[in-house]
Amino acid sequence: MPIGIQSTPASPRCHALLPTAGSGSRLGGDLPKQFQMLAGKPMLSYALDAFNSTPEIASIWVGISPAFIEDPILKSLSSMTKPTHFLPTGGLTRQETVINTLVAMLQSAIPENDWVLVHDAARPGIRPALIQKLIHSVTVTGEGGLLAMPLADTLKMVETYSPQDGSSVRVQKTISRDHLWQAQTPQMFGLQDLHDAIKAAMLINADMTDEASAMELAGSKPLLIHGETRNFKVTHPADWELIQTILKTS
Repeated sequence: MPIGIQSTPASPRCHALLPTAGSGSRLGGDLPKQFQMLAGKPMLSYALDAFNSTPEIASIWVGISPAFIEDPILKSLSSMTKPTHFLPTGGLTRQETVINTLVAMLQSAIPENDWVLVHDAARPGIRPALIQKLIHSVTVTGEGGLLAMPLADTLKMVETYSPQDGSSVRVQKTISRDHLWQAQTPQMFGLQDLHDAIKAAMLINADMTDEASAMELAGSKPLLIHGETRNFKVTHPADWELIQTILKTS
């Protein structure tokens, strides 16, 4: 059982949770994308390094698919200065991985009122300064929140969706981008609150695409903290090439 990080109710601490059990099939490759080499090191290592370099982060928890928990790549990621736990808590979905890892954190005696920052390993452009910006905003208000960016592009609703044949897609109408933001990660909430919200949402088979959506279903209105363009999610080969260029030049 991993050793928990102790804190008092009056001074909740912050912990990072990285769900990394996805296959990354849209990107391609022999390995899940989080383990593929990006600008000289596994993509997962960029997020780990960012949280490891953030003073406010007390510990790091990584949910791994059981099939990869003994992978040699993990050994190259284990030289962290903060307590870092690689756990076989990966599930069939992202939210299963998150809830399994949250359970492990609670069972390890981390106080339920501590904060947890859930971050996509597929966002290697995250920086310690941006993590600190989120932590400061959330802890000052005492409310959960997430990084996000106001939408800049014009949005089109389509009649049908056919990812294999773009020529069959036609515009139904234009949607105003006013009041619309694009969610990023980390997303930061109280440990027990997030656990309970995800568990409740899973019981009703709710459509959860991120942690904030589970908290919204529980009645919360998370804060939106302005993120950064470079903190985008690497999904397609073109994303990979772009973030590789950014990381090599930053």
